[in-house]
Amino acid sequence: MSVNAAHAATVRSGIRAEIVTIVWMAIEAVVAVVAGVRAHSVLVTAFGIDSVIELLSGAVLLWRIKNESSPNEERIERRSAWISAVLLALLCAYIVISSAVGVFRHIDAEQTTLGLAIAVSAVVLMPLLAAWKRRINRELDSAALRADIAETAACGYMAAIVVVGVLLNRFLHIWWIEYAASLVLLLWIAHETKETFEAARDERHEH
Repeated sequence: MSVNAAHAATVRSGIRAEIVTIVWMAIEAVVAVVAGVRAHSVLVTAFGIDSVIELLSGAVLLWRIKNESSPNEERIERRSAWISAVLLALLCAYIVISSAVGVFRHIDAEQTTLGLAIAVSAVVLMPLLAAWKRRINRELDSAALRADIAETAACGYMAAIVVVGVLLNRFLHIWWIEYAASLVLLLWIAHETKETFEAARDERHEH
């Protein structure tokens, strides 16, 4: 296979990966947000909102990959990286505000089997999806895709935190345990946000 043919195959694989991301995140977002809101669970709702961010990020990356080798590729790459960073920052703000309100109002999350089920599914799927994207980015070397990979991996970690938080609340009946888990989630997302902004700035300076 020629270099051009191999690159074209990688681009097609990248498009498929982002389509899978968009479809799954649409399902995950709807299920988690509905389950989280019904259960008054900040943790599960935050997971659902992160899925919305992943959905938007997947759409941005699909746009980016489809424009591989186009005359506007560099501009699209920079814009994609910045959009990914801003989306993560918005998620951080949501977690801080919603957790503060929950603790202040002493909101005890109800049990949510549906939220737990979607989180367990994500624990299995997200690492596989992130690994697939990493293989693709060895060829594309995209800062925007690196940010998207970080978000996909973060989604897997978030899902694990959701599972642990929901199960601890279910069996130990400690009302604040989900807010503590949300703090762990916030620390992880804040780190990923910083890394994504740095990648976006590096991409701007390179060009």
